[in-house]
Amino acid sequence: MTRRYALLLMTLVPLLWSMAGIFTRQLAMVGNVEIVFWRSAFAALFVAFALLASPKARFVSGLRNMGLPGLLSALMWAVVFTCFMLSLTLTTVANTLLLNGITPLLTAFFAWLFLGQKTAARTWCAIVVALAGVIWIFAGNTGDALQQTHLAGMLFALAVPFAYAVNFIIFSKAGKTIDMMPAVFLGAALSSVAMIPLAFPLKASLRDVAILGFLGIFQLGIPCLLLVYVSRFLFPAEMALIAMLEIVLGPLWVWVGVAEAPSKETLIGGVVVLLSLLAHEIISMQQQGGKKDTGK
Repeated sequence: MTRRYALLLMTLVPLLWSMAGIFTRQLAMVGNVEIVFWRSAFAALFVAFALLASPKARFVSGLRNMGLPGLLSALMWAVVFTCFMLSLTLTTVANTLLLNGITPLLTAFFAWLFLGQKTAARTWCAIVVALAGVIWIFAGNTGDALQQTHLAGMLFALAVPFAYAVNFIIFSKAGKTIDMMPAVFLGAALSSVAMIPLAFPLKASLRDVAILGFLGIFQLGIPCLLLVYVSRFLFPAEMALIAMLEIVLGPLWVWVGVAEAPSKETLIGGVVVLLSLLAHEIISMQQQGGKKDTGK
């Protein structure tokens, strides 16, 4: 697969992830634990079916052969699947996404610490500029909201970027020799099973179950499988940077879906994030083209 195609697929990942907020707002239920249970359960079923239906039929063998890296990745997926949705139901979407914005910095730091991988200066610059855009988006909205935020929601949100960063490093370290896709299934299954004792008695309506089924498949299962796939072709910090599109796209889905117009800070900050990502990839492609031309 070419790098350009990998970048295209990676861009689809935050596009699908960003639907979480708008669809969660359509739920009639208020039990955050049951929301996690249903969404993770549907994701696990979808990923299991997708792997069983694949030409290589790698589901069972993949689970058996993924070893310690796969188990650690599954644990990180379980943390992401559980903590993100719990945070989204306990605190504001703005606070959840803002804390997720530290993922690129953590990933770049972990790549240097554990892999000895040097992050390109252009990537660091793009991360800093994108983070500035994210901070600008929420600067005018966190003052009063932060006073009312439940501490648990913020702690759950903080766990997500750490888990993502660790997973990006695992993909880079072991993803070329170990099939990491079964870890997505195992992570979703762990998340769902962990919620069962707290979710009963189940109260979700058929409509809510349908919405959570959609989220489990299209907002969770598909993008996470895509992320694992493209991790073989992209650098960890680069993937984390592109994933920041979710922070911009999330409010836009709400704007389109429930006519909630974004603030001026959201529009300006969103443009900053998008421009930083675009500039990073243009410079990257130019430098790669120059290496080809010079035979290096």
